[in-house]
Amino acid sequence: MNTKFLTARKITIIAVSGALIAAFPLVARSVTAEDPAPPTVGAEGATLVDGESGKSLYGKRADTPRPMASTVKIMVAYTVLDQRNLDLEREVTVRQQYRDYVAAHHASTADLQTGDKVTVRQLLYASLLPSGADAAEALADTFGTGDSLAERTRSFVGKMNAKARQLQLSETRFHTFDGTGDDTSTPAELVELTRHALQNEVFRKVVETKKYKAEAPAANGRTRYYTWTNTNQLLGAYDGVIGIKTGTTQKAGACLVFAASRDGRTLVGSVLDSDNRYTDAAKLLDHGFGSDDAKDLELSELPSDAQRD
Repeated sequence: MNTKFLTARKITIIAVSGALIAAFPLVARSVTAEDPAPPTVGAEGATLVDGESGKSLYGKRADTPRPMASTVKIMVAYTVLDQRNLDLEREVTVRQQYRDYVAAHHASTADLQTGDKVTVRQLLYASLLPSGADAAEALADTFGTGDSLAERTRSFVGKMNAKARQLQLSETRFHTFDGTGDDTSTPAELVELTRHALQNEVFRKVVETKKYKAEAPAANGRTRYYTWTNTNQLLGAYDGVIGIKTGTTQKAGACLVFAASRDGRTLVGSVLDSDNRYTDAAKLLDHGFGSDDAKDLELSELPSDAQRD
């Protein structure tokens, strides 16, 4: 055997290996710097995306359908705001049936009073801030079609499902206007819906409002004064948060669809069935922004008479 050949070959291999060793650590360090380890969240399903591109930044069973509770009302608002020639100042008379629905389903409420005349704009605030099922029913009743309340609300839920199909949300199913039924979606599809909803200035303004005061003509001819507090305790607690919607039922657990903007960049995420939804959301936002704010998170306090959802 030619020992000179073996020696030369060995030297060549070592030289090539040395070149590879010299090159690859640079690549490895770059990947580590750009892609930090994902956070650990307790939610059964979660996702985070770039608000502009839709690029996924985190996913945990992001494509698995789950109950979504009152996050359904994101689609209620989107469906209303997508109406042609929408008149936000159109007055809607509060029916007793809206209050009866809240009582029958033990749902969150905006405490709308029978006979009051509230505007469509006010109903959007009333459904998204205190998560009023009465307000969501009023919107469904107003923008659905049919000869009875049941027919009109069923028609409106049909419109919600049509919007889901238009947005190609193939795993999203709506059965109610308030999330108390078998309404299901995936973390990823809820975020996709929210990305579209955020393109509407009215929606964005509503969901980032912490407290809203409204006046409405009352049935007795006087003026009714309403104050609605946003159930989202992440607002004001995490820098840059702009919404979006809470939701809680026994079947769905605690849910949150959230978004935050920093330095011209918006991130949108969701956590479904979480024992600590706000901390989960903050961890995901830290992951996306490259920050470390979740450890010092202090949630905004809700007034004692505010709705919890």
